[in-house]
Amino acid sequence: MIIIVQHKVRDYDAWKPVFDEHGDVRRRHGATGHELYRGLHDPNEVTVVNHFASREQAEAFAADPSLKAAMERGGVISEPRITWARETEAVDYKAKAA
Repeated sequence: MIIIVQHKVRDYDAWKPVFDEHGDVRRRHGATGHELYRGLHDPNEVTVVNHFASREQAEAFAADPSLKAAMERGGVISEPRITWARETEAVDYKAKAA
């Protein structure tokens, strides 16, 4: 189960340490990892892909009040766009080329 969150931040370099410090909360809710992406045309457009073992864990994280507080502290300036998804396929082209 993954949660994909897209939003704009005021300043990525100020947002990132707050995101990192909130990692303990993600792990407490069962997060198994994440990826971060920045927009090519606007590096303050951030996409976060959070991985969870179950939907229940992901929903508990999304409902944690500290998430909203961390987003405010980190300078999120747009309404987050949230997509819930389940992995259907993952292919590593580098591994297949070997």
